[in-house]
Amino acid sequence: MYLQQAREHEKPRSAGELEPGALFLQVEVSEQFLYEREHLLMGLSYSLAKAARADRNLNDRDLIAALTAMAKTYETLVNSGLHYESPTTSAAQHLVAAELSNMVKQYREAEQKHMGHVRLRDSEVLKALVFLVRMAHGRTSGRPKSRAFVDFLFAQFPENKSVIASPDEAESRIITP
Repeated sequence: MYLQQAREHEKPRSAGELEPGALFLQVEVSEQFLYEREHLLMGLSYSLAKAARADRNLNDRDLIAALTAMAKTYETLVNSGLHYESPTTSAAQHLVAAELSNMVKQYREAEQKHMGHVRLRDSEVLKALVFLVRMAHGRTSGRPKSRAFVDFLFAQFPENKSVIASPDEAESRIITP
């Protein structure tokens, strides 16, 4: 709780603190894209939150590294057509990247099922990943163990509480006059 309150008073990081290639400035992400591919962005964000919940030792740097590796992979694919997977430095980052890849695969399968064809292009996946990389850099404090971006994701996707009450809970909710 104290860390969350302290984040409110933290100065935002300047873009000058990052290396120029970290934000993929050559990739344009328009507002129209964000509107049209909102479901893709939400799915990728949810995958990040799910991975962070599964491994509580993950921090912002791990998520940013996994997002960056995937963005570089898709950038290579879009620009040259080569399937080259950028390496991740840790097993945790690899699991995050696998979770993101699985979500993209499920998204494409859902499009195929509902529309009869897949509209999602690799360039759109790249734009979505770049947007998340930029958002992650904007939300983190930059400290080695920072979890500000992770906490932001947790706030966007709270843990599911069952809407259906168990029989014991249902009895306690009944109000009798």
